[in-house]
Amino acid sequence: MLDRKFIRDHPDEVREGLENRGDDVDLDGFLDLDAEWRELKARGDDLRHERNEVSRSIGELKQEGKEEEAQAAIERSSALKEELEEVETKASELEEELEERMLEIPNVPHESVPVGADEGDNVEQRREGFDDLRDLPADVIPHYELGEELDIIDEERAAKTTGSGFYFLKGDGARLEHAIMQFMLDVHREQDYVDIFPPIPINSDSMTGTGQLPKFAEDAYKIEGEDLWLCPTAEVPVTNMYADDILLRDDLPLKHQAYTPNFRREAGEHGTETRGIVRVHQFNKVEMVNFVEPEESYDRLDILLDEAEEVLRRLELPYRVLELCTGDLGFKATKQIDLEVWAPGDDLDDGPEEGGRWLEVSTASNFEDFQARRAGLRYRPERHESTEYLHTLNASGLALPRVMVAILEYYQNDDGTVTIPEALRPYMGGQEVIDGHEPVGESALGSGERD
Repeated sequence: MLDRKFIRDHPDEVREGLENRGDDVDLDGFLDLDAEWRELKARGDDLRHERNEVSRSIGELKQEGKEEEAQAAIERSSALKEELEEVETKASELEEELEERMLEIPNVPHESVPVGADEGDNVEQRREGFDDLRDLPADVIPHYELGEELDIIDEERAAKTTGSGFYFLKGDGARLEHAIMQFMLDVHREQDYVDIFPPIPINSDSMTGTGQLPKFAEDAYKIEGEDLWLCPTAEVPVTNMYADDILLRDDLPLKHQAYTPNFRREAGEHGTETRGIVRVHQFNKVEMVNFVEPEESYDRLDILLDEAEEVLRRLELPYRVLELCTGDLGFKATKQIDLEVWAPGDDLDDGPEEGGRWLEVSTASNFEDFQARRAGLRYRPERHESTEYLHTLNASGLALPRVMVAILEYYQNDDGTVTIPEALRPYMGGQEVIDGHEPVGESALGSGERD
């Protein structure tokens, strides 16, 4: 969350940030509540001071034999106590309301973020890998059709066991998923990331600490009867590992990576968005989380982006780098940069000149101290100095399903097979091509064969 004093002292800056985001938070209402709370706190301090003075006078008056005046002081002390309790109760109620409202106020965009209304105003910084494209088939088969033909992706059977928005990976499809995951983890180990394997259920405090709650409760899966949620991203448990801890400057920068399955209520869109594994309810991802000193966070954002890009470079997948505008900026972030891989299987409007479409596989985000204030993430610059809030950043390194989509479509061959990227072959026992499997069961037979 933002610092309440910052909002109070810089209302115009916060208001401009909200307007640039297109957010309709009632900032004036918040400031009015804050002013009322401060008046109550000041009134409480005055009452407390007066009551202490009156209480001290009671003994003196009794010693001086001034019983009537002493009795009046006792009655005044009692009245002050009652008024103070009323003021403190009201101040406590306002404090709780202010805290709830604070959780709904998004972060202020960094001054370098381009102002825009929505994703159409995002700024493309550069493209990589388009100077030396592979020779692709004349008609690239979309991954959801190719996966069915090769019998490596099975949405139909997943719909039976679980429901729509889920899928089975089979045979070389499952092996490719494992290979991509291990490859990503190895790349980031080279970048000095420490591996974390966190618990998958997460409590509400942790979800609140990183900003998933209360705003995005409808997008998450709640475990009925428990104060637990299924992990929407490893950012949540890994960031909250250090909730209410005090780290030291020597600990920083702290770099963790975590593979987790992730669960989200992705609604999907019409057409191809509801087909295949681009937008699903369960997906695997490697997440990189950084904890840094405040003055280093924007330099670290550039490094973090490069660390995520390294996966795409080694896989030799074409991609682009996109800076998000204020209207597309995430609730928690001050600045975000997307990596979007090129998938040539669906010739949609958002694709490059070569056709196909862009798929977001990572968002490198700087949250400054927004999450740190919510989760109590602090560090001590020197052992004798006061604590300060950390800055947190994260990026996917990368989201596995969309990387798999890009591989199946970009590395597709004329005969319908898929060449395995060279960087992944050691993780698949040297295998170079995915040529599919024979489907099983009567559903794989023609009607004549079943009869």
